[in-house]
Amino acid sequence: MTKNDLKIVFFGTPEFAVESLDSLLKNGYNVEAVVTATDKPAGRGHKMLQSAVKEYAVANGLNLLQPASLKDPEFISRLQEIDADLFIVIAFRMLPEIVWTMPRLGTFNLHGSLLPRYRGAAPINWAIINGDTETGVTTFFLKHEIDTGDIIDRKTTPIGPDETFGDIYDRLMHIGAALTVDTVRRIIDGSLTTTPQDSDGLAAPPPPPKIFKETCRIDWNKNALAIHNLVRGLAPVPSAWTLLLSPDASELQVKIHSTAISGRMTDAEPGTILSDGRSLLVACGGNSCIEITELQPAGKKRMSAADYLRGAHIDNCRFV
Repeated sequence: MTKNDLKIVFFGTPEFAVESLDSLLKNGYNVEAVVTATDKPAGRGHKMLQSAVKEYAVANGLNLLQPASLKDPEFISRLQEIDADLFIVIAFRMLPEIVWTMPRLGTFNLHGSLLPRYRGAAPINWAIINGDTETGVTTFFLKHEIDTGDIIDRKTTPIGPDETFGDIYDRLMHIGAALTVDTVRRIIDGSLTTTPQDSDGLAAPPPPPKIFKETCRIDWNKNALAIHNLVRGLAPVPSAWTLLLSPDASELQVKIHSTAISGRMTDAEPGTILSDGRSLLVACGGNSCIEITELQPAGKKRMSAADYLRGAHIDNCRFV
């Protein structure tokens, strides 16, 4: 089989998946259909928001499917009519067995972690939040349990001490696109080998939880490094946050976009603001300190700490 004979159906939703779809087309592969999420209302005007994959598919004249249910008989029938050889899934919801078992060459997924670590949601965020110094992408064939199928290949990349979720997301998006294309090539030419995820005899770590609003709240009792990792693991979105408590007991939610580790030690209570009017230091657990460099009080734009301090009144305030 050559690439001209291969028929692919691509499943994906966000920008992360677009790069791989674009690379497949630019490398001459036949994407017979693209499956993405249905449009969703967003914002105050409830304008219907299209996925990044849909926008790309429409702009490039691709056959687009947006089933409300992946078990819908009409959707299943349309997939069967396409009679694709291979399904590729990137940043999409879990497929029912009737779908992922359909193509004769199987269905593979590109996942944003070095499986079996960080199965499930938000793998890039959690790698940074947990202070990992390396991450990567993995291609694997789907099976019943989520993110547990046999591994086809992995590509790694280091995580710098100050790199954010946004930095790593963008890099893995490009690394993943190259791996996706290479995986398809190896499937076609028969050079593919797979490895079970439990081949080392060790139990896979439990999947991390999904990221909710409370996950993003800063616990000032943690040390400065842990807080720094949380902030960069959630930057630029969904963003770490805290509450600024005023002497009158009023509270203001503040997003913390960027921090730096401070070498200063203090015995002040965690959450205490230690500002000299030019920099914004906060006491953390373990007698450590962290410097907030960019923040965003509720109702205001993102700003540097220096700009914030020029107009803020934070005497006797603290973060909680």
